Amino acid sequence: MNLSKYIDHTILKPNASEDDVKKICDEAKKYNFASVCVNPSYVKYVSSLLKGTDIMTCAVIGFPLGATPKEVKAYEASNAIQNGAEEVDMVINVGYLKSKKYNEVEEDIKAVVDTAKGKAHVKVIIETCLLTDDEKVKACELSVAAGADFVKTSTGFSTGGATIEDVRLMKRTVGNKAKVKASGGIRDYDKAVAMIEAGADRIGTSSGVAFVNNK
Repeated sequence: MNLSKYIDHTILKPNASEDDVKKICDEAKKYNFASVCVNPSYVKYVSSLLKGTDIMTCAVIGFPLGATPKEVKAYEASNAIQNGAEEVDMVINVGYLKSKKYNEVEEDIKAVVDTAKGKAHVKVIIETCLLTDDEKVKACELSVAAGADFVKTSTGFSTGGATIEDVRLMKRTVGNKAKVKASGGIRDYDKAVAMIEAGADRIGTSSGVAFVNNK
């Protein structure tokens, strides 16, 4: 299986240098990945490096906790889009979801969706490792209701990453109304393929080069 166009080639560690980010972009161009996913401060730089290719620039929003106000997330998304982001991966307010403040969760997502409308895809990170199965379903339903393009498993910065079971559950929940991105702890080819077979449309990983070389 050719995994290239499934991969969001990702570098989100706080100590990532400009050279590290350039290396990720060079790899993305060599292997023709779907996108390069970075923290917002690197969006303009990545966008300039990827100019003239069909590789998208992806920015994380409200990352990694999702605990900023919706207005802040909307501004962060707007700023990223102005700087060249074509996709934004936002983190939901997990605490609000746990508190059953469902209207607030949906409004939080919608603030970013409305900002990005017609300009960038929105992926909603629900942080599955912190949720019950019922909460995962609810988070997916709220994401769809708010108009998100994708639901995404994990930040990769919490207590766990993507699982086959969670990808299946999320895919069952959203059906054809949204796509699914698996991320967090996907470090080998076989696991990536298993995620795709379970319903993932995109894989977030820093190990994409190893995948396409099937190592």
